[in-house]
Amino acid sequence: MPESQTLRIELALAKPPIGWYPKPTVVIDGRGQPAQWGVGTWQVEPGDTIGVFLFNRLWRFGAAELIVEQGTKTIRYRAPLLPFLPGRLART
Repeated sequence: MPESQTLRIELALAKPPIGWYPKPTVVIDGRGQPAQWGVGTWQVEPGDTIGVFLFNRLWRFGAAELIVEQGTKTIRYRAPLLPFLPGRLART
């Protein structure tokens, strides 16, 4: 069996400076995991889809997705200022 190439990436989750925002949910290849605001380390494989969204008991908002590429070290998520806008995920 070929050995998979796992990566350790740093995922920085940032919320806007004003307002109340629920805790984010990180989705890696379809599996959702609750997360905290701030910086965390996640284990992924190249080609995995990583997504982040917010959920406030009524609706899901601020969703963003990104495909992890070989050599990715840090991914930053920025929550939207308004709940009907999408969030942003970017490699840094």
